[in-house]
Amino acid sequence: MDVYYYFNYLSAGWMMLESIPLIASPTVIITMLSPDVRETTQLEAYLSRSLGFTLIAFSILNLLLTGSVPLVSSFSETAVAKPAGTDMEDPTAPYAVPSLCVTLTYHLTIAFYCYTQWDSGYSAAYAIAMVTHSAFSALGAWVLLFGSTSGRISRKTGADKRTSGFPFKNVEAEKKKSGKKSL
Repeated sequence: MDVYYYFNYLSAGWMMLESIPLIASPTVIITMLSPDVRETTQLEAYLSRSLGFTLIAFSILNLLLTGSVPLVSSFSETAVAKPAGTDMEDPTAPYAVPSLCVTLTYHLTIAFYCYTQWDSGYSAAYAIAMVTHSAFSALGAWVLLFGSTSGRISRKTGADKRTSGFPFKNVEAEKKKSGKKSL
């Protein structure tokens, strides 16, 4: 599904964008997020740069494990390589759904943390991060609920043939059950 790949690429791009100022200038980041202006310590600079490199590694691993970047064993296979799907039986990306869950948890956690910091009266930079990570959380939850497998739509009714009751009530199944009981 295209939304799944958009989520992966946008999420990885956002993490790369966050990592650039952490690596390039930790002093500016710490000054923006701190309530008082002061010189950064060596430990703060080290932790800032480590976080930047970790975000880069996490975003690359996310792209590789979700199948957004097709992996092949030789250069001759690159011409026929196709991106992996989110179907659980797809052998090309067995970690697609678990990686999606980890990335979704990351965005939820960071959004909550940024909300608590912004609510405590810290910098507006937390508000920007909160809104962005919340948007990624919503998109990731949507992909996890509705975009993880290709739907099988009925030609007659237009309903999904694999419908279940999670997370919403299954009205179609109840209509069929109630029609059989009344006969």
